[in-house]
Amino acid sequence: MGQVRSAGSEFLLGLQLLGRGFARYGRNPRLLLLGAIPAFITFVLFAVGWVFLIIYIDDLAAVVTWFADGWADGLRQVIRFGAGLGILVAAALLSALTFTALTLLIGDPFYEVISEKIEDGLGGTPGAVDLPWYRTLWPNLVDSLRLILLGIAIAIPMFLLGFVPIVGQTVVPVLNAIIGGWLIAVEVTGIPFNRRGLRLRDRRKILRAHRAMALGFGIPVFLVLLLPVVAIIVMPAAVSGGTLLTRRTLGLSIAEEEPARAPHAIAG
Repeated sequence: MGQVRSAGSEFLLGLQLLGRGFARYGRNPRLLLLGAIPAFITFVLFAVGWVFLIIYIDDLAAVVTWFADGWADGLRQVIRFGAGLGILVAAALLSALTFTALTLLIGDPFYEVISEKIEDGLGGTPGAVDLPWYRTLWPNLVDSLRLILLGIAIAIPMFLLGFVPIVGQTVVPVLNAIIGGWLIAVEVTGIPFNRRGLRLRDRRKILRAHRAMALGFGIPVFLVLLLPVVAIIVMPAAVSGGTLLTRRTLGLSIAEEEPARAPHAIAG
């Protein structure tokens, strides 16, 4: 019972960290614009892709259900509806993951500034490895590609489960949110972890020890990233919150430092 309560508390803390990320990011209009630029570029690319996907979804469903061409009309329509839904569910998972990865790659120098400013306000970055952004771009790209490939590997069975009546319309979306939330939490914490010289394997190990907190943070990000336009604002805020999540999992303070005050003059 205590473990359930602890997991619930950690999940809520992850959700709170996302909210605090929004609050910290929103205080600075310059950071608002800075963080929105790469997210907007990625959004335009994905919007075009989704338009084509929706236009041709019936054709794609027919292609993947070629075996049903000779079936009775009603049964063929049911199986192709399930296929179309499965394609959209798998595309949603891949979109959220690849949107995050591509936005982080395009905006690496921008989000590095946002993350570093967050940590500066919390007392700095213990264990920081001082490398220019272009030195970290390739390792970040490799880590992102590994996560995308993992997402593709997971999306395939999710797509196949979409054919199963009831399960495909209920269980699969829930699993999608849980898996997508976890992978996004791993992705958006990449910048603060990499700043400390910690790579993907280290990141996953540390976050796994705080899985409920990572899910409380990542699942809302995953769900909101499915909403058009909103994703432009969510991504930089998620990086801000991911910095707080990183500090929390590393046992560092997430309380903002009070500015030093001049001592009061002593009356003579």
